[in-house]
Amino acid sequence: MCIFAACVFLGVLFAPYQCLECPFGCECLAVTRTLNCVSKDLLIVPQNIPGDTRNVVITGNNIHKIGPDSFTELQNVTNIILSNNRITELASHTFTALTNLRSLDLSGNHLALIHPEALNIPGSPLQELNLSRSLHNFTALKDLVTALRWGRLWGLLHLDLSGNLLALVPPGMFSHVPNLQQLWLRKNSLVAVYAGTFSGMDHLEMLDLTHNAFEAFRADALQELERLGNAQIFLGNNPYICSCESRDFVTWLNKTQARVDVDTVRCASPEELANTRLQGLTVQAISCVIPVLAEVTDLTLQTSYVFLGLVLGLVGMVFLFVLYLNRNGMKKWIIETRDACREVLEGYHYRYEMDSDPRLGHITSQRRHLGRTLSQQLPNDTCIVQGPTETQVKPVATSPAVYS
Repeated sequence: MCIFAACVFLGVLFAPYQCLECPFGCECLAVTRTLNCVSKDLLIVPQNIPGDTRNVVITGNNIHKIGPDSFTELQNVTNIILSNNRITELASHTFTALTNLRSLDLSGNHLALIHPEALNIPGSPLQELNLSRSLHNFTALKDLVTALRWGRLWGLLHLDLSGNLLALVPPGMFSHVPNLQQLWLRKNSLVAVYAGTFSGMDHLEMLDLTHNAFEAFRADALQELERLGNAQIFLGNNPYICSCESRDFVTWLNKTQARVDVDTVRCASPEELANTRLQGLTVQAISCVIPVLAEVTDLTLQTSYVFLGLVLGLVGMVFLFVLYLNRNGMKKWIIETRDACREVLEGYHYRYEMDSDPRLGHITSQRRHLGRTLSQQLPNDTCIVQGPTETQVKPVATSPAVYS
């Protein structure tokens, strides 16, 4: 009876379901239709949430997994805060029943597994998604990319990915949320923006890249930033190195019409330029004189190579022209050289045929043997005359000796 009387007394501020239907340990506020379950050591999402609840706040618990059974018959819910619950897994169609959900806060969790259809809600009512400090590893990032593609989040306007230690953002990651207006990527470990990173984001109004690891922006990254049009771009509090490598970035800051927080874009090194604004720096200030001279030297070398090529080409043309003028003499010289070589080759060919004929070789060996025999038998004053068919021996007359 006392409990009933208390409920009737508090009915002005709290709806009757606070006493009869509010989950144990939680608070149900009738005025704002809010369910509060803060630091109650819950292991699962309470099942008996009043049906006319619009705001659900469940934080500081030990809920490791949420799925389609976590939120049923809650079509009136528009805002859900599930931060700091140590959630590691989002199952398939976790929020499908929340057809009027506008804002979802999953910050401060340890998401390691995100189903591709975890964020799929019929009608795409979701407008704000907070995933800051919630992605456990790079695998979770890849799962998120897939979930954004399959989630059909055409109505998403605000996305917070701050504090996730992201080293890169995959190109085209946000092309499936074309109506995105605000994107927070602050307090990550981003070092570069690649071509296609912000493709398809034609309605972006604000991009926060502060507190990352950017040292400079290359030409392709600057093209990506320029593509954002009139969006407010926050680039401050990064460790920019004011050297010649930052020349393109400094030039862009001095010329761009984009809305950049130039006052916070300052040099972190070298020491002599520490805390100096990049906008307004000159080429000489960032030590780009030597590289410019090097480029001039390279241009001079290239010009020298071109001139050398022209000279060699001219010499070649003169040589060919001289040959053309002396074509008759060259032709005669070539013919004479050819005939001389032909005679020499014919002589070698004749000798080869003579030496390779076995018959001639037999006769030649007999003649040599007969010649050796006669030379041994005849006196020294005898001459051996060899004819084509026979061998003749003729005595040689000697004059009588003359004695003094």
